[in-house]
Amino acid sequence: MRASQRLRTARRVADVQDTGDFRCGYVAIAGRPNVGKSTLLNRLVGQRISITSKKAQTTRHRVTGIVTTDDAQLVFVDTPGFQTKHRSRLNDRMNRAVRQCLSDVDATLVLVEAGRTTEADRAVIGLVPAGSAALVALSKVDRLKQQDALLPQMAELAALFPFSAIVPVSAEKDRGLDTLLAEVRALLPVSDAIFAADEITDRDERFLAAEFIREKIFRLLGEEVPYAATVAIDSFEHQGALRRIHATIHVDRDNQRAILLGEGGSRMKEIASTARLDMERLFGGQVFLEVWVRVTRGWADDEAKLKRFGY
Repeated sequence: MRASQRLRTARRVADVQDTGDFRCGYVAIAGRPNVGKSTLLNRLVGQRISITSKKAQTTRHRVTGIVTTDDAQLVFVDTPGFQTKHRSRLNDRMNRAVRQCLSDVDATLVLVEAGRTTEADRAVIGLVPAGSAALVALSKVDRLKQQDALLPQMAELAALFPFSAIVPVSAEKDRGLDTLLAEVRALLPVSDAIFAADEITDRDERFLAAEFIREKIFRLLGEEVPYAATVAIDSFEHQGALRRIHATIHVDRDNQRAILLGEGGSRMKEIASTARLDMERLFGGQVFLEVWVRVTRGWADDEAKLKRFGY
């Protein structure tokens, strides 16, 4: 499979059972940073297509995950976490992507952490266009010690927007996800499928390779460097069954480059090694990965560089 192709297998949508009431549409997953959007998307799709970490705003791009069942195709769009606390041209672009996505989709799934609704959550709900189809998933419900806390929270959310449903879920424990999918399906129009039945994302391998590298930076380093780093794929070639990938991590300052490299390049080797293993699992073949680190000062506030890096 070429890097420019979407992840798919040969089976087509025509093989899906025709029920006469097939529904299909785009569904935005929106929420404040670190509420669990990417984890939920990966669980629904059954593959790690959206990167995750314990740090807020790991997701920077719109990532599409496709779930096809016998009677529906749900095209979920994982959006960056919406926030206004930290400002840069990069954050402005991410917030703009959230607003644009909510106006383009057939339905919106707002993710709120079970047990507490914050001002940041209310800000996201305020972005949902009036009169649009929307529902809430209360995430991480397995971590809530007092289940009675859900009732007042659900009442508060119902007062903020006329949601069609409020569904408690746990992506980690696989709780409530069937109910959630059924509620989402009910909001979608009757329509033919858009993608092949076995496609799981509209992003290509080149994009996913860059994201896997960036995920390891978020997971293995402290607070500063991940937010100052971005990844560019310089080349992606197929040599038989082997994928040969060359990538560059761009950071803002010299000391960040030193932190990324680690003593004797040890940290960079760990980042590249763990990212390569994830690529091989998802792509289904051997990967040769070479990663360089370069100082590109002010990239997050430079419109030309942001465009070059795909933002």
